[in-house]
Amino acid sequence: MAPESPLLSMSGITKSFPGVRALDGVDLDVQAGEVHCLLGQNGAGKSTLIKVLAGAHQPDTGAIRWRGEDVTLRSPIAAMRLGIATIYQELDLVEHLSVAENVHLGHEPTTAGFVVRSGTAKASTARLLKRLGHPEIDPARLVGELPAAQQQIVSMARALSHDVRLIVMDEPSAALDPDEVDNLFRIVDDLTADGVAVVYISHRLEEIRRIGDRVTVLKDGRAVAGGLPAKSTPTREVVALMTGRDVEYVFPERPAAAPRGEPVLTVEGLSREGEFAPLDLQVRPGEIVGLAGLVGSGRSEILETIYGARKPDTGRVLVDGRPLKPGSVRAAVRAGLGLAPEERKAQALLMLESVTRNVSVSSMSRFARAGWIDRGAELGAARAAVRELSLRPDNPNVPVRTLSGGNQQKAVLARWLLRGCRVLLLDEPTRGVDVGARAELYAVVRRLADEGLAVLLVSSEVPEVLGLADRVLVLREGSVVHTAPARELDEHRVLDLVLEGSPAS
Repeated sequence: MAPESPLLSMSGITKSFPGVRALDGVDLDVQAGEVHCLLGQNGAGKSTLIKVLAGAHQPDTGAIRWRGEDVTLRSPIAAMRLGIATIYQELDLVEHLSVAENVHLGHEPTTAGFVVRSGTAKASTARLLKRLGHPEIDPARLVGELPAAQQQIVSMARALSHDVRLIVMDEPSAALDPDEVDNLFRIVDDLTADGVAVVYISHRLEEIRRIGDRVTVLKDGRAVAGGLPAKSTPTREVVALMTGRDVEYVFPERPAAAPRGEPVLTVEGLSREGEFAPLDLQVRPGEIVGLAGLVGSGRSEILETIYGARKPDTGRVLVDGRPLKPGSVRAAVRAGLGLAPEERKAQALLMLESVTRNVSVSSMSRFARAGWIDRGAELGAARAAVRELSLRPDNPNVPVRTLSGGNQQKAVLARWLLRGCRVLLLDEPTRGVDVGARAELYAVVRRLADEGLAVLLVSSEVPEVLGLADRVLVLREGSVVHTAPARELDEHRVLDLVLEGSPAS
């Protein structure tokens, strides 16, 4: 029997931007009802390829066949009308509109040519949300009020509100806890059972093996492998294809002896009603302490409260034994705290500015001379910080938006390195960072700790917390349920604790 024709076939796709050839003759074919995983390091061409598929970019050369016919995808609307939907990692929702309005944006229900503003859109949205396993989301609620995980569900509902035959999911699990990931995979299984194809992009290789059927690997704008079996291709082979070298999945070696000395960071009875219960913790020089827990367990809120971005209801934060002014970022930064937030593009980086300005922005007083900025001194200091962290490219004059996710994170770390911070707060430090760059970031964090920095780490990935931290606090519903050296825990034990634990004394 002849093989079934692909639902989608992209052949010889090329795309260049000024000074960069982003795609160099890429082929991709996707069958109806399959999960086709697209892998590659940041900068490999994945984002450009899916934007071509979504109609957001026009290819320079190449052909696209959809359901056996040649097509030209001139716009995202044209792609959607054919049945191709894309859910980007950076969700393109309108925060001041309701869930129902976002789901039906651009194709609002009508009667006799007039837009229906009754409950029609809400009822339709409620059915879609129920199908996606989230009937608790109110169609009338503003999208901006929803947590990130529920916003992603709204994006999926919007895709399903069209007659889609192929959905592109770009890093869909990045902001999800394990239960939400399970629900995501259930949704994918339901879609593919109905014949819908899914192009799935993720840096988490264990997800590819769990959900994928076939894999295409991109490197430097080319498809270096296409149609590999997702479940049987060895992980080492996939990593070697992505990076051009073997990458060992090992974390930097921990110091043999436990960190000594007086705590740099002390938290006493810190709490915020509805977010996390009274918390005590200490971090010593050279120590990495990890906070493990599900989304909604209070991890990020704890970091933001320590940093002064949120004001606590009770308790206090001390640096070197001196209490900080509650709810004051300025006081925290002056005392030596630095935060690398989860949403680095929105909360940490000046995306249109140079690497130099992003690195120097928290230390501008160092370069002020009689009311003027000494640009030479600023550039020199930024260049030194960039080189210390092996940021690539090592030209600090390039816009930070042109860097990969891993190098953008290095720019944030370089900022606090230049500032001379004593305590580094890391919230999801490798979110959106490819497998090769992760190892580099782990090595950077471990080296900074070995040089005397105190590090408090939050990550949704339990193996990351256990592999990088010296000591781990396990959180459940805002309370610490267990504290132990990382080497005494494993992933199953932590998951048991966050799902079933009770607050520790």
